[in-house]
Amino acid sequence: MPFRIKVSLWILATLLLIALIGPLVIPIAPLADTVPTRDLAWPGSAWTPALGLDVHVEAVVDGAPATDPTALPSPAGPPVLLLHGFGANTRSWGATLPWIGDDAATPGDLALAYDRPGFGLTDRPTGRWARDANPYGPEAQVATAVALIDAMGAEAAVLVGHSAGGAIAVQTALAHPDRVAALVLVAPAVYRGGGAPAWSKPLLRTPQLERIGPVLMRQLGGRTGDDFLRSSWADPSRMDDAVFEAYRRPLQVDDWDRALWELVKASAEPELEGRLDEVRVPVLIVHGLQDAIVPVEQSRELVADLVNVPGGARLVELDGCGHLPHEECPEAFRAAVESWWSDATASNTRR
Repeated sequence: MPFRIKVSLWILATLLLIALIGPLVIPIAPLADTVPTRDLAWPGSAWTPALGLDVHVEAVVDGAPATDPTALPSPAGPPVLLLHGFGANTRSWGATLPWIGDDAATPGDLALAYDRPGFGLTDRPTGRWARDANPYGPEAQVATAVALIDAMGAEAAVLVGHSAGGAIAVQTALAHPDRVAALVLVAPAVYRGGGAPAWSKPLLRTPQLERIGPVLMRQLGGRTGDDFLRSSWADPSRMDDAVFEAYRRPLQVDDWDRALWELVKASAEPELEGRLDEVRVPVLIVHGLQDAIVPVEQSRELVADLVNVPGGARLVELDGCGHLPHEECPEAFRAAVESWWSDATASNTRR
């Protein structure tokens, strides 16, 4: 064998050995300055049990913060359950909760926002689970939503889901159609939700990535995470310190990096295209025209695919808004929801 080929093979073998062994022996520093979730509570924070987890929630009754979100009064109409997107938490709905939990012109007199498993101040267990028992997987995300509808004492709720939370809302409506009264989908990631493709699952579970995966997640706790958040707004200059604080605060929770890695491993693309004709409840879709994360074209496609929605799904496109219209353009978002709900209510009354 020629000497140059021997050298090339030796170099390749060395690189392969480094790739296989390096991640297993490189020292990894533990997270610094993390604290238990209860030490990071927001005003109005509470935790309610669901599927073995203590789920962090914020609730509003008749437009006022609930004094005890774990002991809510029976709602007069369908309550509202709000599901945030990737990397967010209940504070994403800070401008929405006060009015959407008031029955004057919105779905009901009770609204509850919660931190989906893997995010915010909800418990972040780590360990090994069977696929159907993983608290971060799509099935568990749907089951958690249903458990919180139960916690509100309701037969069915209006689900308001943003981005990946919108995909979970649609999955819940398909899996439990009797528990969902209507859907409000905000920049929904229904077609391409960012879940790990099936072919990557074995790679994500290798010892090498199991060890360094949480370290990769830590990038979201620094400049990378801030840059991603800025890209979610059409005009980042409108973002103030409170916006960044709401997203950074849960990154002080014990084991947040490991839990986020567990969620990434458990995630999957929604694969909902072939079932969207099964959705038969009123649907509003709100999308910012300057959304750089989920293109507005996806929501236009979604409206066309929701062929059996009573009266047809409604799409409201908001100019000057990015991926977070309920945060960046709260007044326009409120007007879109209230107008749609008024029309949906009037339509139901005429039937």
